[in-house]
Amino acid sequence: MSRPLIQLIAGPTASGKSRLALELARETGAVIVNADSQQLYHDLRVLSARPTADEEALAEHRLYGVADAADAWSVGRWTRAVMTLLVEMDGRPVVLVGGTGLYFSALTEGLADIPDVPAAVRAAAERVFDADGEVAFRQRLAEIDPRAAEAIEVGDRQRLVRAQSVATHTGRALSDWRADTRPLLPPGSWRGLVLAPERGALYADCDARVSRMVENGALDEVRTLVARGLDPGLPAMKAVGVREFAAHLVGETTLEQAVEATRQATRNYAKRQLTWSRNRMSQWGQSPVDSLVR
Repeated sequence: MSRPLIQLIAGPTASGKSRLALELARETGAVIVNADSQQLYHDLRVLSARPTADEEALAEHRLYGVADAADAWSVGRWTRAVMTLLVEMDGRPVVLVGGTGLYFSALTEGLADIPDVPAAVRAAAERVFDADGEVAFRQRLAEIDPRAAEAIEVGDRQRLVRAQSVATHTGRALSDWRADTRPLLPPGSWRGLVLAPERGALYADCDARVSRMVENGALDEVRTLVARGLDPGLPAMKAVGVREFAAHLVGETTLEQAVEATRQATRNYAKRQLTWSRNRMSQWGQSPVDSLVR
């Protein structure tokens, strides 16, 4: 049986996704397409662990380093770029690889056309959450969006506030918006694999990656980025390592403290990615090893 033309490789940071994608591309002649929200930004080559120039020379890479840090890419913008690329490929095999679960969800489950929520509405929901606490907030959310209230994990303030804000602004439950979607990739056109390394080994790899980042110029990258005076709310400015190394550059922490803080933030990020894949990609193939290339 021939493989589907579109291969999806997901998993946590430092799990070996990029290396596996490159092996597969060299075997099949596939184009590698970025599915990581931080690797979109050319300002974050080191912090996002983007493929090196030598690696990019071994296979065609698309949507890597295409955005400026001042430009906020949304999941909708990314999916439009990907669907355009797939048309351009005209039957050529494609490997989509990255750690942004929402990107893969949009392709395989659909992307809801939810209206933008005004900042004032979201701020009001945040104030209620902070004043009343999560339990009471979740109970009120359950009255208007029981599916969201049940599905959102304990402690996930951001998603609880999002669900409440959408329902308040639109008069329609976020769960209903999301149910009214269609996959962008037709069933049968793709195959997905989630890399799921053993937790201890993954965290050790996360720590080692941070050390390599420092060796490869992470401080200079952050120094250049911070000097631009960009809005701290921009996606690029929220990348793991920016806040931590910026604190060192202004003298608030030692380098050792900044490195350890970045390691902890990286491990936390990997844990969130594992949770996402367990909850949202349970039907995909899951492997602790590179089992896709055979």
